[in-house]
Amino acid sequence: MTDTPWQGDTCSLVDAFRAGERSPSEELEATYAAIDASELNCFSYLDREQATDRAAAADVSKPFGGVPTGIKELDSLAGWPATQASLVFADQVATKTATMLERAIDAGGIVPVGMTTASEFGGLNVSVTKLNGVTHNPWRQGRTAGGSSGGSAAAVAGGLVSIASGGDGGGSIRIPAGYNGLLGMKGTYGRIPRGPGAYMRPNTVVVGCLARSVRDAARWYDVCAGHDSHDPSSLPRRVEGWETSLGSEDLAGRKVIVDPRLGGVTIDTAMEGIIVDAADALIAETGMQRVAGSVKMPVMASQWAMGNLATLLADMGDLWPRCRDDLTDEMAVGMYLAQSMYNLHTAAEAEKLRTQANETMAAAFDEVDFVITSTNPGPAFGAESAMSSEQASFVDWAKGSPAATHAFRAAMWGVRVGGGFVPSFPSRLLDWVSRRFPHLVEMGALTIPANITGNPAASIPVAQQDGLPIGMQVIARHHADPLLFDVALAVERARPWPLVATHSPR
Repeated sequence: MTDTPWQGDTCSLVDAFRAGERSPSEELEATYAAIDASELNCFSYLDREQATDRAAAADVSKPFGGVPTGIKELDSLAGWPATQASLVFADQVATKTATMLERAIDAGGIVPVGMTTASEFGGLNVSVTKLNGVTHNPWRQGRTAGGSSGGSAAAVAGGLVSIASGGDGGGSIRIPAGYNGLLGMKGTYGRIPRGPGAYMRPNTVVVGCLARSVRDAARWYDVCAGHDSHDPSSLPRRVEGWETSLGSEDLAGRKVIVDPRLGGVTIDTAMEGIIVDAADALIAETGMQRVAGSVKMPVMASQWAMGNLATLLADMGDLWPRCRDDLTDEMAVGMYLAQSMYNLHTAAEAEKLRTQANETMAAAFDEVDFVITSTNPGPAFGAESAMSSEQASFVDWAKGSPAATHAFRAAMWGVRVGGGFVPSFPSRLLDWVSRRFPHLVEMGALTIPANITGNPAASIPVAQQDGLPIGMQVIARHHADPLLFDVALAVERARPWPLVATHSPR
């Protein structure tokens, strides 16, 4: 019998299946036993009966044949809950299976074991919701797993499953990968299809996985990437295999900008030194060339966030604002803000900023092959935090008491009315908020730019700070995903990272 789930990478688990050293059924049994015993709270739903049947019939000749796999709570699998990690949709059931999951199950042979916890509607990079409670980081109980793919990251790094699905609309694969010591690959926009029924707006979301190794992520791309007619933005399938091509790119002479702060984002000073040291080591090992420079992206996190909430309003329909008390306070505040501040003028400003962002990123990649930054502003923060900054802000004020809540709603009504007379007023107010509360717009400020521009980016584990993982983000030009995989491979070969959390002190 298998006492614990596989602690190596997924590809080696498949090898063990094929060699007869382990069986999918035994592995699944060990997986559920570990989940039941875990204090991470990273699964919100388990499908034991269907998983048991799949494991018993698993075809281990498939790329992921028989592998127990976590499915992010925001992904759609027919017959499973479709909660969006929110009490608002606690009773909703999915009627469709996402194309990525369909491919992972049918062509890949994965065994979905259950849904991994996510932040509500994927709206925040934290791992706490009203529906599921708090998900913990396996490296240290009481620290966040990040978001929105925090449950997937905790499950993989915590040794419960060797791989799990994820999605990244503003850093939601890379942020938890950085906090949990995993590889988080966000491909070029459209690399893996998002259909059926995926919103096109705001053209930033990609899907993928949380992986322990580079080859695991590359194999996921082999199975899941490629055009699908239900997602017109999806890219054609690559002729060369992702996994078989690993290590084939020549990195020598490639030019790199090392800019841990990405033009000025506030990050932990000690971590900045870690990123610079890791980047210098990578450059020396591969023969790449460091180029002086910085990539100063326009600050557009507030406009981006307001625009994103339009799809949430479409989901909730006439449930809003009656469902306000079922939402986390931060999402409810965000909805009121967006309703009041997002108008045609704000949308125009957002498009102008997005064009500036595209031009800035394009100019950088006219000169270099990679931009290296930090993935996160610091190590994993407190798990109970509803926002990635523990600094007090107007959000705390707005939810602080019934009187403050009513005052906030009245203020937002005033902003909406004022916007009718002076359309530029909401946009100017957003700019003021960004300057007055910079920590709000710096939530994901290191990762959002690559979503805005569609560039591929990966978080690669490079070190630890106070026993917590640190991720180095590498951004590449559009469609240079193979190069990015090989950069991650170079780090993995030179300085292998722990595949699972090595300790979990309280």
